[in-house]
Amino acid sequence: MSNNADKNQVTEFVQNSDGTVVAEETFDTHGRGTGGVNDPLESQGSLTLSADHSLLFAANAGSGDISVFRIIGGQLIFVDKAPSGGSNPVAIAQSQNRVYVLNQGGAGSVVGFQIGFGGQLLPIPNSTAFLSANAVGGSSISISPNGQTLAVVERLTNNIDTFQINPNGTLGPIVVQPSAGVGAFSGRFAPDGKLIVSETGSTLSAISSYRVNSSGTLAAVTQSLTTNGTANCWNVITPNGAFVYASNAGSSTISGFSIGQGGALTALTSSSVVASNPENATNLDITTSGDGKFFYSLNAMVGTVGVFAIQPNGTLKEVNEISGFTAASGFNGIAAL
Repeated sequence: MSNNADKNQVTEFVQNSDGTVVAEETFDTHGRGTGGVNDPLESQGSLTLSADHSLLFAANAGSGDISVFRIIGGQLIFVDKAPSGGSNPVAIAQSQNRVYVLNQGGAGSVVGFQIGFGGQLLPIPNSTAFLSANAVGGSSISISPNGQTLAVVERLTNNIDTFQINPNGTLGPIVVQPSAGVGAFSGRFAPDGKLIVSETGSTLSAISSYRVNSSGTLAAVTQSLTTNGTANCWNVITPNGAFVYASNAGSSTISGFSIGQGGALTALTSSSVVASNPENATNLDITTSGDGKFFYSLNAMVGTVGVFAIQPNGTLKEVNEISGFTAASGFNGIAAL
C-alpha cells in the first residue's frame, strides 16, 4: 500500500509458482494516506486480507476511513469505504463476518463493523472501545482463532490490551497488561491461540509468546527470546502455525522461530537469523502466501519487496526481489494471497 497523502493506492503483483513476478497493477482506495518517508504509520496490519482471501481491507490514515476490495480473478474490485470511527486508522483485523479497526490518533480506539453480503462495512452499534489512555501509540490489532479475544499492542506504553468479543460484536472491558519485554510493537495470534509479540528491545530485539487466560490476562510462555537483530517491529506466522518470522528493520535481517506445543518458541538457526535483505533496506511489514510457500518483506528504504521461498525446515531462500517502488516514500502495508 502506497499510503500516499494525495491518493492512497494498492499495487498488486502476480507471480509464478517459482516466485518470479509476471504482472503488476495499481488500484485506488478512494482515500488518502499520510505520506512520509519511512514507516509513517508505525503499525502492522494496515493492509489486511480476509481469512478466505475474498476481501482486502485498506486503512486510509490520512482521510480517516477504511476501504474494502473484493478479489475476483486476481483483480481488486472496489466495494466500499467507511469512516473508521476515530482518528488515524492504522491497522485492521478480520474474523468471520466482522472487522475491527485500530485508530491510533487522539483517544486511541477500536471500532467494530459487520461485513455485509456484498462486502460493505456496517458499523456495529456501541462497539467502540478505548485504549488505556490518549496517545498510547496503538500499533497492532489481532483476533484469536476462536473469535473471542481481540489484542492490541500499545507501542508507547509497552502495554498489551485484550478485549473479550461479545456475541453481538461489542467489546468487553479492557484488560491492560505490561509487555514481558521492552518495546512491544506488534502482536499476532497463532493458529493455536497463542499471542506472539515482537519487541524492539533496548539493544538487541526479542520475541515473546503468551497464553491468553479466560480472564483476558496474559501468561508468558517464551519471554524475550533474542532475534539477534535490531528494531524488530513486525512478525508473521505461517498458515500452518509451525513458524514465526520477525522483521529486524534496524539490521535488515529476518529471524525465524519454530512454534512448539504450548506456544514455546525455538530459534531455527544458532543466530536465529534466516535471511538478509539489502543493506539499509529498513524492512517493514512482512507476510507469507496463503499456501505457506513464500515469505515477503517490504523493504521501504530501498524501494523493493524481497521474495523468499520457505524451506521445509522453516529457513528462507531468496528467489526474487521486486523493484519499482519509489524508495523512502511512505509505503506501509503488505498482504499476500
